[in-house]
Amino acid sequence: MLSIKVVGPNCVNCNKLFQMCNEVIVENNLDANIEKINNPDKFVDLGVWITPALIVNGNILLQGKLPTKSTLTHWLEKGGR
Repeated sequence: MLSIKVVGPNCVNCNKLFQMCNEVIVENNLDANIEKINNPDKFVDLGVWITPALIVNGNILLQGKLPTKSTLTHWLEKGGR
């Protein structure tokens, strides 16, 4: 099962990333648990300095921008590697 964390303070891009993750999970029938982290006190603990950020299976894959949907699909299908 994939562990996905979308990190950000509920900004437009953070919400868009969360929505994109949900779409990719459903469209590709991925077994995943997705969590939205919007408490700024936890960002640094997770190693996040710029939002939005995406953490998959403990690996920070993205900070400060949005991926294309195809890139996000590739990352999630590969388990965050």
